[in-house]
Amino acid sequence: MAEPDAGSPSGLTHLDESGAARMVDVSAKEVTARTAVATGRVLVSPEVVGLLRGEGVPKGDALGVARVAGIMAAKQTPMLVPLCHPIAVSRVEVDLRVDDDAVAVRALVGTADRTGVEMEALTAVSVAALTVIDMVKGVDRGACIENIRLESKDGGRSGSWRREDPP
Repeated sequence: MAEPDAGSPSGLTHLDESGAARMVDVSAKEVTARTAVATGRVLVSPEVVGLLRGEGVPKGDALGVARVAGIMAAKQTPMLVPLCHPIAVSRVEVDLRVDDDAVAVRALVGTADRTGVEMEALTAVSVAALTVIDMVKGVDRGACIENIRLESKDGGRSGSWRREDPP
């Protein structure tokens, strides 16, 4: 994360001195290995849980499709989030686990670049969760997403960060 711009009245790095949004210049930052982990959950009905643990939902391999969607989303983050830098994403892992009341989604993203991959991890979880809903909506129109959040990040000038409270 860049230092707040002295010219920005708010101290936010993505605003210029007049308060207009801008992309931060990261060209002088050092290239380092960086990773981030994000998580989220899709609350689903007991019927969906049973189908996901058994024969599957009518649309097909919900978890497999969601996993691929999350991987693709991580790579497309700068196209979706206007001020994110295009970076060389070198690693994306998206894991989905069927719990008794939800599908838990976890994404790990890695790079060796000048800025972090927190937004890529969060985007991977978000799109994987949306894909789960798309795949199960014929069985459970009430499925909903909760608690998408960053769990940890490593690398860069600011080093490591871990969320303290459990999900």
